[in-house]
Amino acid sequence: MSDTCHTTVPHTPHSNDTRHSSDPRHGIDDIARLLDGETYRHGNPFALWRWMRENAPVVRHEPGVFPAFWSLTRFDEVKRVLRDAETFSSSSGILLRPLAQGEDPGSNRTLALSDAPRHQALRGAVAGWFAPRNLRRLSDFLDSAARAAVRSAVEAGRIDFVDDVAAKLPLEVVCSFLGIPDEDRPFLVEWSTDAFCAGTAEDRSIAHLQILDYFGELVERRRERPGEDLVSVLATLTYEGELLPVDEVVLNCDNLLVGGTENVRLAMSGGMLALLRNPDQLALLRGDFDSLAGTAIDEILRWTSSATHIMRRATRNVELGGRLIRKGELVVCWLTSVDRDPAHFTDPDVFDIRRGPNRHLALGAGPHYCVGRQLAKLEIQAVLREFLAQVDEVTLDGEPEYLDSIVVNGLRSLPLRLTPAGPVPVRESIGNGPEDHPCCRNRSGSTALSAKVEP
Repeated sequence: MSDTCHTTVPHTPHSNDTRHSSDPRHGIDDIARLLDGETYRHGNPFALWRWMRENAPVVRHEPGVFPAFWSLTRFDEVKRVLRDAETFSSSSGILLRPLAQGEDPGSNRTLALSDAPRHQALRGAVAGWFAPRNLRRLSDFLDSAARAAVRSAVEAGRIDFVDDVAAKLPLEVVCSFLGIPDEDRPFLVEWSTDAFCAGTAEDRSIAHLQILDYFGELVERRRERPGEDLVSVLATLTYEGELLPVDEVVLNCDNLLVGGTENVRLAMSGGMLALLRNPDQLALLRGDFDSLAGTAIDEILRWTSSATHIMRRATRNVELGGRLIRKGELVVCWLTSVDRDPAHFTDPDVFDIRRGPNRHLALGAGPHYCVGRQLAKLEIQAVLREFLAQVDEVTLDGEPEYLDSIVVNGLRSLPLRLTPAGPVPVRESIGNGPEDHPCCRNRSGSTALSAKVEP
């Protein structure tokens, strides 16, 4: 999520992959189904988005459960909105919320939900941690952690790829960045899993509150005794001459946790399913991983586009796609739709790991372009490399289950059966984080990346 073309091979969608199949039977009355979670869990949002791109690319939704807003489903209009932060503001919220829930508590207080100059101050405080030259220091740790996660999966034989592989590495890395003490990490892993994947909205909400409470206590400790981690950076950050309020620091920590884990997990899982359902592409990647990894990862990001939508508010009257958007009105950019726009992608419903150019918007654009984009790509690359090295055969072990969310697009579970490429190697211990890496031990006693980063 934001601030968190080559000749293609013909492909017929998997017989059970109805979300990617063609269904022209849509009309203006169907557009309301975009706001129904069942559309994403059991329906076919891609066919609906296709119809909208062709027939109603800029269309107004009247208020109901959600406030009134404009839907944008084509690449050109969405890119224009994301790049023009002066005309399209993030500060009042970036996700659709039911009217009954009121304003987003992070409005104008977090990295993702703020405009300049606050956004620049917050982004400047954390951006150096994600610079490529600093991420290269993580290479050995990423490889080791990915190797251990895949090894555990291979030993088990039958797994849920979402929980057992895709969720592990990004959460471990984010814990290291945030300086979560080693003894607390199992709790955060459990709460994070429940916050994203628990069966009911109430259980997900309770888990999220536990995360916020935890960060509240951690921020207070870091404010008294700063370490070399991102919580300490935010806890001691001043804006306009004053420390950020504790609740703002907590919300920003939560923002980094969600942005650094959820979308990577969904992209990694969706990418694995795409490779399984396109065995020619899996064979290509296995045969020349080093040459194809870069374009394959970008195609996985385009194909999954795990942030389903992003929202902005117009700060002045403006025309989009021939429609007048008035000052104060909301516009919702359906990212998963625009990354299938045939005006910008040849054969957009074909999964092609050699696709190029591939200027997708899965990671946003403009001032809020995902600050952790390089880290996300490195994490996906590390897991794919180890998976292809350690696994000889992989087959579906049941039907994949999709999330019933209008916010994120992806899998709740992906049951797989694995056959190892050879004898399962002896397990090596890597501890709970990159503590053997020279920049990753801080003076507070937790495993974290050093704050001594280069811009």
